[in-house]
Amino acid sequence: MRKKIQFLVPLLLLALVTQAQDRSLFEKHLFIYKGDTLPYRLLLPENYNPAEKYPLVFFLHGAGERGRDNEKQLVHGAALFLRDSIRKNHPAIVVFPQCMEESYWSNVNIVKDSSGKRRFYFRKDGDPTKAMKLAMRLLEDIQRHYPVNNKQVYAGGLSMGGMGTFEIVRRNPKTFAAAFAICGGADPATSGKIRKVKWWIFHGGKDDIVDPDFSRKMEAALKQAGAYVRFTLYPEANHNSWDATFAEPALLSWLFSQKK
Repeated sequence: MRKKIQFLVPLLLLALVTQAQDRSLFEKHLFIYKGDTLPYRLLLPENYNPAEKYPLVFFLHGAGERGRDNEKQLVHGAALFLRDSIRKNHPAIVVFPQCMEESYWSNVNIVKDSSGKRRFYFRKDGDPTKAMKLAMRLLEDIQRHYPVNNKQVYAGGLSMGGMGTFEIVRRNPKTFAAAFAICGGADPATSGKIRKVKWWIFHGGKDDIVDPDFSRKMEAALKQAGAYVRFTLYPEANHNSWDATFAEPALLSWLFSQKK
């Protein structure tokens, strides 16, 4: 038994080191605009050539990964884009901005009821939050300074970031070719503004944090508006439907096949 433990320890250490090395491929950056700072991580393609044009994936994390450490936003989703097969078959520029703790990607109104459960009331208009303003400026900055194929710009996110995905597309509908929103939501009245973008929506059927009806209603509204939309419900999943989403074998091949 002792020999097995001695054998396993180096393997675990190797796995941790490998994970750290992989994440370090996401370069650390700070975007500063009018005195406000947005940390972000940037993954460039293998054999990056600035003379070529690349798809851009702009990924918005959930509320639990907010902060200013420029680390936590990579907890969910970064590993997907670091897979060797993905990097070889789908070379792309991937950006993970980090929302500050005092802000939110979406301007949704959040109210806690008497039991402490959060209720989400989505707005169809209104000013963007500070984090969303910075994220949109960052997106413009990336497109200006990196060789982005503007026909292949994509948004994605989970939970708070799923809500933010609907919102950033609504505020920039001509920018994106496709988007995927995981356990998020939006006001169905906004569907007309985002109908020209291809959508894949995901949610857990037992989600007790963000009601899956938010995604169902967005799917229905988008279809009614004439949009192309796919909806995948994981019947047994709770709020963490992102693990199942990231395991979807067709997700990235579908995403990168979409063009404006």
